This record gives sequence, C-alpha cells and structure tokens, in this order.
Amino acid sequence: MKEYLREQQRQEKAARRTGIFLTAALHAVGLVLVATSGLKYLDPPPPEMTFLMDFSEEEEIVENRPDYTGTEPRSEEVDLTRPLEIVQRSESPVESRTANTTPATAPDSHGDVEVPTPPEEPKLDPRAAFPGMAKKDTSTTAPHSAAEAGEGFKAGQPTGNTDTGRTDGAPNAHLKGRTVKGSLPRPAYNVQLSGIVVVQIWVDPYGNVQRALPGAEGTTVTDATLWAAARKAAMESHFNQSGDAPALQEGTITYIFKLK
Repeated sequence: MKEYLREQQRQEKAARRTGIFLTAALHAVGLVLVATSGLKYLDPPPPEMTFLMDFSEEEEIVENRPDYTGTEPRSEEVDLTRPLEIVQRSESPVESRTANTTPATAPDSHGDVEVPTPPEEPKLDPRAAFPGMAKKDTSTTAPHSAAEAGEGFKAGQPTGNTDTGRTDGAPNAHLKGRTVKGSLPRPAYNVQLSGIVVVQIWVDPYGNVQRALPGAEGTTVTDATLWAAARKAAMESHFNQSGDAPALQEGTITYIFKLK
C-alpha cells in the first residue's frame, strides 16, 4: 500500500512539473509572436481619405396635365302638348280557384324538376347473422336429437385433445392441433379449498412442457398451494410430437379443485 502511495505522489509531482513547463513555454511563444507580429506605426501617417455623402432628396417632378371637363347630363325634353296615355294591367277574364301549374314545374315525367330516389334499405343476410347456416360440414358442430349420442359427440372424441373429454373434476388441456399422450396428471393437494386454476403452458415440438405459469384467464382461486400443485402437474404433462409446431407452442390446462 505504501509503495502505491509513493508511486502516486511521484506521478502527481511529475504531472505538476510538466504542467508548469508547458505553461511557461506557451507564454514565451505568445510573447515572441506579439513582439514580432504587432501593429506597425506608419511615419509619416498616410493622408486622410474622405467620402462625400449627399443625403438630399430628389424633388418629384410633377407633370402638368390638362384638366378634363365632362358635359353635364341633360334630361329628355318633355313634350307638354302631347296627350297622356294610361296603360292598364292585363288581367284574365276568368278567375281560377286553383294554382296554375305547368308541366315545367310539376315533379313528374313531363317536368324538369329532379325527384330524388329514396335509398334502398339494406337487406339482412341470414348467413351473416347465423354463420353456422353457411357451413356444410356439421358432423362435429351441429346439435343432434338422437336417442343416443354418436361416437363424434361422446367424451374423448378423436377431434378433442384429452382422452376423457371435458368431464367434471378432470383436467382439460387446450393445445391447438396436439393431443395428450396418456392422461393428464392430476394435481396433489391437501387443503380444503375449491376453485379453478388455469395454467398457461409452452410445449416444444417433442411434446414436453417447457414452461408453466398458473393464474391465466379463468382462474377463480389465488391460493399458493393450489397454484403450485397445478404448475407441478402441468410440467409433468406430455403431448404428441409435431414437426409443424413452433419451437414453443402456447396453450392452457384447466384444473378443477374440489373439497375433499
């Protein structure tokens, strides 16, 4: 530590000496420049040079224009000896009780008055109000009224993504285009609480859950124990492999907890 302090002091002294030397050299150079390149005094001084400036304004030359005089207007002379003529307004001998309408002002095919055409009311397309009417394939979405449900409407149908369908109390997975391998593990818990925990999952193309985050939309309980149990069960879930799936496909698993 002492060696470091001595070295630091030595460097500070060297820097101080360098600064003093450079400052003195700079001032010396400045004095030399001032002494050699200063202003020279001319002896005898040159003759003075003056400029004559005229600030007088030029007078505007006014041209003498002749005055034009017009003639006084004169009224027409009245012949006082001519007899007066009285003009009477023209009137029809027959008085009509209705307004006189002509084809030029009547709003019909003979007149020239434009009659606006009322806009047509838009017609409602029933297919837009009920999208299901435009679809031909209703094998898996249309309701049925048979005595027994077909294979396409039973729990665990091939188009679903769980092996037991959405039954009460069982976990339900939602991962587009992927199916569960085996069955979804059920969470283990020992608390007397009930509710729904939705876990958001990210699955790789091999079907393994790489990340699980409980508390997604639809969750109705905030107990930390239930959240931990749901996350552990989600991490142990496996889905089928898919070469077209993204590196991490996002989905959800819904767990329903009931009082034991």
